[in-house]
Amino acid sequence: MLTGVPGLALPAPVADRPNILLIMADDLGFSDLGCYGSEISTPNLDALASEGLRFTQFYNTAKCHSSRVSLLTGLYCDQAGAESLVRGATIAETLGAAGYFTAMVGKWHLSGQPTDVGFQRYWGHLSGATNYFTGDGSFRLDGATWEVPSQLNGHPFYTTHANVDFAIDFLKQHRDSADGRPFFLYTAFNAPHYPLQAPEEVVKKYKGRYDKGWDVLRRERHRRQTDSGLLPEKWELSPRPDHIPAWDSLGEAQKKWEASRMEVFAAMVDLLDHNVGRLVSWLKENRLYENTLILFCSDNGACPFERTKGRSFPPWDSRSHWTYDASWAHLGNTPFRLYKQNQHEGGISSPLIVHWPAGLKTQPGTTTDQPGHLIDIQATLMELAGATYPSQIGKRSIDPLQGKSLLPIFHGETREPHGTLYFHFSSDRALRQGPWKLVSAKGGRWELYHLDDDRTELHDLASSQPERVKQMSEEWFRLAREVDRLPANQLKPVKDNLTPLRFGKGESGH
Repeated sequence: MLTGVPGLALPAPVADRPNILLIMADDLGFSDLGCYGSEISTPNLDALASEGLRFTQFYNTAKCHSSRVSLLTGLYCDQAGAESLVRGATIAETLGAAGYFTAMVGKWHLSGQPTDVGFQRYWGHLSGATNYFTGDGSFRLDGATWEVPSQLNGHPFYTTHANVDFAIDFLKQHRDSADGRPFFLYTAFNAPHYPLQAPEEVVKKYKGRYDKGWDVLRRERHRRQTDSGLLPEKWELSPRPDHIPAWDSLGEAQKKWEASRMEVFAAMVDLLDHNVGRLVSWLKENRLYENTLILFCSDNGACPFERTKGRSFPPWDSRSHWTYDASWAHLGNTPFRLYKQNQHEGGISSPLIVHWPAGLKTQPGTTTDQPGHLIDIQATLMELAGATYPSQIGKRSIDPLQGKSLLPIFHGETREPHGTLYFHFSSDRALRQGPWKLVSAKGGRWELYHLDDDRTELHDLASSQPERVKQMSEEWFRLAREVDRLPANQLKPVKDNLTPLRFGKGESGH
């Protein structure tokens, strides 16, 4: 039986409200799908893109937990209470109260459990990362501890497969209940977040594909992006930074090791795509495909953290714990600069694929350069569901919604854009107003870019636009204090110089 959110009335049934499948990948770079320029095989996501709509300027928060907070609540991370969600209403709560069946599978990475905040069904792990073959102690099924088996549904346990096994089980049970409610299913893959682990046969599919190295492959990805019209040629490919060695400077043994790491990453993305295909096939078989809105995005840019352990074990052995580092992450974020955690475009730019045959009014295969952000997902889905945004849920006082509906873009129209988009993680900061972006890495001085001309952030205009820097920086601090509620230790002034950037074992968090 559906339990509504206190203070919200269930709306009258709306026959044509769509089912909603919201998919988030983990540590997937902007260019890691075939339809965004990659050499990785992603035919299922490419098909959704060719039939649907792709965003080229869609933003996340550059970090795992903060992106999940913003996705679920439509608020900036600390504004919502960060992992606690104490000032946010989740999509599951708003859509559940509007008469939707709500379910989630996969990575949670927030406080409590999904079943505490509106999800009627949940299977997955509460942790920020897990062993793909053996899992960890945080797996739950509808709030109860779930022991990870060696086999699931007749095949060896592998988290990416298991997510969709349970997703389909939940959808089948909902279908068989015949209660007529549309569904909201949030599928939060842990892939391709480290550890880099995948079955042997899929890893070997990519044998040799990365032998040419990151320098050549990055140029190839960029050429596919511009040749396809995904990105304009005027945005120059950002150069390889000093902290990444030239591929040709490596010895043969090092090249072999580096190529093998990327083979595993590619296999993980391949398997993620395969499992998206399983969900799509189930929707088609059950005649739900036409009126299911599918949204696919990533929580941050590619990850530069070098944390490899167990290198002596192959990546199909559960004792392995491989990662890759900034070198391949630079490829993943083509053509942009920097990575997960940074608020430069490489950290915050996400693919967003939108597919909805019954509702999209754009031509198949269309791309849009209208900016959007994870905070917009809640507003979009509420509008589709006929849901009401609450001011109070139980003892939680809910902050005003920050996001704006993306539906005008889905209808082929020009949306009234956000006047300002605010970004923050740790000592990385940014603010976007129209084409102008102010950004600081690791507390370094403010940099200013005109993104219409220079989205790869190569031509810093801060010294020639001091008044704009002043105005935008004051607005960043105002939003940080009054909206995002950052503590004083995260409101320090930026430095006078750029901060030297180093990437490796010293970097923080999932």
